[in-house]
Amino acid sequence: MTSFVLVHGAFCDGDYWAEVPGLLRDAGHEVHVAELPSTGPEPAGLGGLSEDVGEVRRLVAEAAEPVVLVGHSYGGVVITELADDPRVGHSVYLGALWPQRGQALMDLMTGPVDWVVPTADGSAVQVTDDVARAAEVICADLDPEQMPDWHRRLLLSSATAVGTPVAAPDRSHPTTYVVLEKDNAVPVDAQEATAGRADHVERLATSHSPQLVDPAGVAAVLSRVSV
Repeated sequence: MTSFVLVHGAFCDGDYWAEVPGLLRDAGHEVHVAELPSTGPEPAGLGGLSEDVGEVRRLVAEAAEPVVLVGHSYGGVVITELADDPRVGHSVYLGALWPQRGQALMDLMTGPVDWVVPTADGSAVQVTDDVARAAEVICADLDPEQMPDWHRRLLLSSATAVGTPVAAPDRSHPTTYVVLEKDNAVPVDAQEATAGRADHVERLATSHSPQLVDPAGVAAVLSRVSV
């Protein structure tokens, strides 16, 4: 049995993993799903990167070893701060941003960011109200009938979290990078370059939201991780 700790990205919560936790549990694995303090419906009280890292460390400490730490999108920034955690046996970056020491998420955004909009007070950021543009970037292969509901469920993310540089301690365990081949949020060429730093590379032919459009594919990739 492997213990998975799943770390969601910006603008969403743990429910974004959709069917993936159930599929992993059906395969005999233990699954913990993070709820990052940096995301929520209101800007007041949102945490930053340090609070997100603290929550993930708590889940890792509770999980049975060996632990596979999985970060999607901004979740990759969070799991980078646990690179030297002795309980983690493997890290998986799922179409994720993988900063190097001193970099923040916003330093890695190489594509157009017109779909990210600051709140009036600048304390948080949100996805554009333009449903078509948001879906084009994040989940172009989602069933169009599901897109309005998907968009309504998006949350705010703390501006502090996306702007804080990482410490990125030296890594003590292997990594896998999963390239999302139809991703418009994190350009595929940037993912390929990042994947060159990983020990193993996998690919899924999906948009930036593989959990929603191909949960079985995500579960299959994670089940192949060796610890």
